[in-house]
Amino acid sequence: MADPTNKVPENVSGRYYVDDTCIDCELCREMAPGHFERWDAGRYSFVSRQPSGPDEEASCRAAMDECPVEAIGCDGDDE
Repeated sequence: MADPTNKVPENVSGRYYVDDTCIDCELCREMAPGHFERWDAGRYSFVSRQPSGPDEEASCRAAMDECPVEAIGCDGDDE
């Protein structure tokens, strides 16, 4: 499970975040390309845009559920 105390600093504020256990596997960027980007200097992903609407929420949730190291977290309930 992602640790909210270890969020990478590039995450935009909001419910979804990536923590420092990210292994740069690209899965989240493939599943939700409008929401996750790669931080080249650190070689990890971060949340670049929070989801808006049910389709975007579903893609971010799927990326979180499929993350092989559970580096994606979500604070709070589904909107």
